[in-house]
This record gives sequence, C-alpha cells and structure tokens, in this order.
Amino acid sequence: MSAVIEADRQSVWRALTTPSELIRWDAHILALLEPVDGYPHPGQHVRWRFRLGNVPVVMHERPLEVSCQEKLRSSLSLGLLRLESTHTLATNGDASKTRLSLRVLASNSTPVVGGLIDRFDIRRIATEFVDTRLRSLKAWIETGEDRGA
Repeated sequence: MSAVIEADRQSVWRALTTPSELIRWDAHILALLEPVDGYPHPGQHVRWRFRLGNVPVVMHERPLEVSCQEKLRSSLSLGLLRLESTHTLATNGDASKTRLSLRVLASNSTPVVGGLIDRFDIRRIATEFVDTRLRSLKAWIETGEDRGA
C-alpha cells in the first residue's frame, strides 16, 4: 500500500525515524522503552510499548536496511507475531510530494495458546496496521493532527 504525502522526503523521513515524532503520530506506539542513539541503524534493537488492538505489548524492532530518505526495512516482533516492514520513499518529479509505500510480510500462521491465528487473520492485522500507519503519518504531516487521524 502507498500514500502520496504533501511534504518533501526529508520531512517524511524525519517523521518515520525520530522517536519523539513517531510516538506523537502513530496511535499504536505508546512509548520508547529505553533511549536509543542514532535510530535507526542496522543491527540496532529498539523496544517500544505498543498497542495491538486493545492489548499493550512490547514491540521489538530490529532495523535491517536503512537508506536515508529512501528505505527503512525492519524486523518486528509483537509477542508471537513476527513481521517484516519496508517503508520506501520516492519522489515523482515534484519534490514537494513524497510517495510513501509500506510493505509488510508475515508468516501464513502464528501459533497461540490453544490454537492458531490463520493467514486470513494475519492478513487482516497486517492490512489494518499498514492502512492506519499510512493515514496517520499523512494526517500528522499535512494537517498536524495527532494520534490516528
């Protein structure tokens, strides 16, 4: 999924990579659990207090690939749920607009106590995550609205 954001790549990148901004616009991210220097860089381990539905969990993020103002690929762990997210930033001729794409990869199923979350539930969770994240970031940058606009 992708969205065109009425801002330059530098502004979009800053919103994606500055922990204090992330906490303000991403309704899922509640807090950074410990200070991190130079976020993001490959191999780093970052822990966030995260809301998955109505359940607070710890999200472990490990940036895998970082290309300033172009790409941020990370491994995410939310309890038993494992995801890989890739944010890609592009400009199509107009430097005042940025196309932000977000791709999330997840396994077909995730074991849970007493059962399994199947691929359809995983797909729904991932789709909601991507949609909410793109809409919230767009609203944050374009209108200054906080938290899941």
